[in-house]
Amino acid sequence: MAERDEPTGALVRPYAVTRGRTRPKLEIAIEALVETTVRGRQAGNGGLGQGQEQQYIASLCDGRLQSLAEIAARMQLPLGVARVIIADMASDGLVAVYEPTSLDENDAVGTELLERVLSGLRRL
Repeated sequence: MAERDEPTGALVRPYAVTRGRTRPKLEIAIEALVETTVRGRQAGNGGLGQGQEQQYIASLCDGRLQSLAEIAARMQLPLGVARVIIADMASDGLVAVYEPTSLDENDAVGTELLERVLSGLRRL
């Protein structure tokens, strides 16, 4: 990502992006998938008071699912900051968050899931 495309400028501290908040409105797992909603696409076109980070997330997740971890890495933001921004966007209906299914205590993590995680990490 070039410096001029960077979602948060070098002078903007991460806590300023979240207005000092460190707790998200809803808990989002690191591997949760995020997708821009129809409302999020319309808000990106019309502005609706979205910040630069929200617009970047909306465009990044438009038409393709991205995990919370991928979004944080691409934006070069701490995971907690990305989590707060995405939780705000989800509560405003701008993105849909798909949480992973929980495993019972008796279920083992399948190799398919591990292979998908490994593949995603290699793409980063």
